[in-house]
Amino acid sequence: MSSEQSPAPDGAAPDTSDVPPSTAAPATGTGPDVGPERAESSADEVEVESVVDPSTVRRAPRYGRFLAVGIVLGAVLGLAVGGAWLQSEVSEPVFKPGVYFTVILVTCAALGAAVAGLWAVIADRRSLRGRR
Repeated sequence: MSSEQSPAPDGAAPDTSDVPPSTAAPATGTGPDVGPERAESSADEVEVESVVDPSTVRRAPRYGRFLAVGIVLGAVLGLAVGGAWLQSEVSEPVFKPGVYFTVILVTCAALGAAVAGLWAVIADRRSLRGRR
């Protein structure tokens, strides 16, 4: 049982006889949301604007989003290239054109992810340029 759980059922007052007086909640006053821990943390909090200088915050790219956009754009390009290949006369003698279409689609998606990853690395290096 954690320190936040009470052995008493809902609606019954918890037994605080074995709890030291320093950690017991006050009988009157501030309500259930404000205990000694919360009062101490609010006194220690500092406004972010007074600590962080916006001119020194590094704006790094989010690699996952770059890769996701690269995969989607590569897949769209793969759909276009694969669809154009299926409509051409070159695909007629092929036994299973769907396999070739899938290979084109997956290859274009992988290349799109690679190009987007490279783009993210370049953007990350450019964000570091003025910091050195």
